Amino acid sequence: MRLVTKLILTVGISLIAFCSWSIQNATMEKRIDFSNPQETQNWIIVNDTVMGGRSRASLSVEKTMLVFAGDLSLQNNGGFASIRRIYEPLSWNRSETLEIKVLGDGRNYQFRLRTNQNADGVAYVANFTTTKNQIQTLQFNIKDFTPQFRGRLVRGAPTLSFSDVAQIGFMLADKNPGQFILQISHIRQIPETI
Repeated sequence: MRLVTKLILTVGISLIAFCSWSIQNATMEKRIDFSNPQETQNWIIVNDTVMGGRSRASLSVEKTMLVFAGDLSLQNNGGFASIRRIYEPLSWNRSETLEIKVLGDGRNYQFRLRTNQNADGVAYVANFTTTKNQIQTLQFNIKDFTPQFRGRLVRGAPTLSFSDVAQIGFMLADKNPGQFILQISHIRQIPETI
């Protein structure tokens, strides 16, 4: 009888510990912030130069913000500059809201998600407009993203799940040549309340 009681207690305690861990893990904030300058090693620049364009971009961390800056050019049929986080896995939850905190320049940008590690292919895109010299906190749900390939809507693309995201990034393709700067304080997933 003692052995059965001990076994029941052990299993019960294990279940409680597992449930507690599951609840804590489900409600933990998933976050990319730039307090560590090494975070830039997870990011790459992809500009229209891959197709003969002349846009330029740089990527750095200044005062705990990721700085995406450069010059957008329409020469040689160009017109986009972008950055992507591709190296370290994200582990987002399936459908919780994504939030970005940015300091913008008044231009229109794209928040882009990819569900594979390929350099090209479908990207799930949410457009946002920045207010010059003003910090903005913007939130995005699954419904805010549309599947696109090179600026065109992709019909029949798989439904986006944030848990499938392998790459995350930003693009400027507003057809307005000139200098730009977008500073990103953080990208995070807001935990659902249980």
